[in-house]
Amino acid sequence: MKNLNRISPRGFSLILFAIALSFGLFTSCKKAEATSKKDPETMKIYGEMEAELTAPPLVPRSVGNRAATKLVINMEVVEKEMEMTDGVSYVYWTFDGTVPGSFIRTRVGDEIEFHLKNHPDSKLPHNIDLHAVTGPGGGAESSFVAPGREAIFNFKTMNPGLYVYHCATAPVGMHIANGMYGLILVEPEGGLPPVDKEYYIMQGDFYTKGKNGERGLQPFDMQKAVDENADYVVFNGKVGALTGDNAITAEVGETVRLYVGNGGPNLVSSFHVIGEIFDKVFVEGGDMVNKNVQTTLVPAGGAAIVEFKVEVPGEFILVDHSIFRAFNKGALGVLKVEGRENTRVFSGQVEEKAYQPNAVASNEINDEVIEAHLDGALGEQMERGKSIYAQNCLACHQATGAGIPNAFPPLASSDYLNADVHRAIEVVKRGLNGEIEVNGNVYNSVMPKINISDEEVADVLTYIYNNWGNNKTLVTTEMVGKVK
Repeated sequence: MKNLNRISPRGFSLILFAIALSFGLFTSCKKAEATSKKDPETMKIYGEMEAELTAPPLVPRSVGNRAATKLVINMEVVEKEMEMTDGVSYVYWTFDGTVPGSFIRTRVGDEIEFHLKNHPDSKLPHNIDLHAVTGPGGGAESSFVAPGREAIFNFKTMNPGLYVYHCATAPVGMHIANGMYGLILVEPEGGLPPVDKEYYIMQGDFYTKGKNGERGLQPFDMQKAVDENADYVVFNGKVGALTGDNAITAEVGETVRLYVGNGGPNLVSSFHVIGEIFDKVFVEGGDMVNKNVQTTLVPAGGAAIVEFKVEVPGEFILVDHSIFRAFNKGALGVLKVEGRENTRVFSGQVEEKAYQPNAVASNEINDEVIEAHLDGALGEQMERGKSIYAQNCLACHQATGAGIPNAFPPLASSDYLNADVHRAIEVVKRGLNGEIEVNGNVYNSVMPKINISDEEVADVLTYIYNNWGNNKTLVTTEMVGKVK
């Protein structure tokens, strides 16, 4: 009290002002915190419409500036046999006949009327748990539906973000492992900022009685699933779902947004695009944005939104950077970018020459046949083949055809190649998955089919066969054309 007596009236007024200001800031922060999640009673809806649903990798149109509305979603559970990889099939349990299921796009404040229908040919009951739902079981209890029946329930989209949905019928893990998952996007009021291209990608791990690549119809293996010993880890339900003719595309200068989910049921994804850096990552599909990210974690039952601008043309490989999953179990896709080169960003190879430690480097080309100065059509084919090899094969099989030990087989002096040229053509055209033996060593990796013309297949194989101690086979376009 003695100290207070020493304070001037002006000073005392300043203290009272500071206290009042602090109290005001405190109460305003508490008020903002309390109102950050809107009261559903204040979220008015206008009209009614049926939701546009899309199969992967496509997504519906943005909600833009539309008002909150009553959104009717019709989704069907279908159990069906589909291809896991070449020669391997699996009975998937699906939402709308695809793995992942249809992409659902809504906005904050929508009132959802959800119709879940179970096809009469299904053998089991199913339901749906949407992580975007605020309510018991995410809707699972309200949507439990037997074959040939339809369940209807309603919910309000309260929180913006990218959310997983999945079947939650017991045994839950088995239903998810058989492909029953997908993504639902709840956009903020006014929608997400527009971008040039958007795609839907979802990882899943699969467990089969047979080992990876074992042909035929493969049943689910519960013990492998419990042990988390996946035979396949794939994007969009199968090996090669995003390669070759199924690759996603963009043009140089475009901004690409990927809605990335992970159905699991077990494995966390380390999502990465080789040769790109994510300009933005909406961490775990929520509001927090991380920038300049190389690889982002996507938990089982979680999601992320990644955005990046493509600056140069080429094929950019999408992987789970738990890297054996990509090259040995199938978690690999391709973003094919077309457009003008930009050498200021990336030059490509400017020179390839011999390297000899402790010696003067030589500028001579090591290719055996090209060193022989071949003329005419064969020489031209070899030059074309070398260029195709550098673009498509060099990273895995190396400039000398040596391959990578324990990962990718050698092409140099390869008994596998030299034994059967038609088999080699099939590998380039269709890809290869599973164990092979080359020069006495076993390799078990994934080679996606290369999206090149029959003439280019002939050129690159002629280049390989006429180098590195191989048998000098000349492969023609006609030979390639006979392999369908």
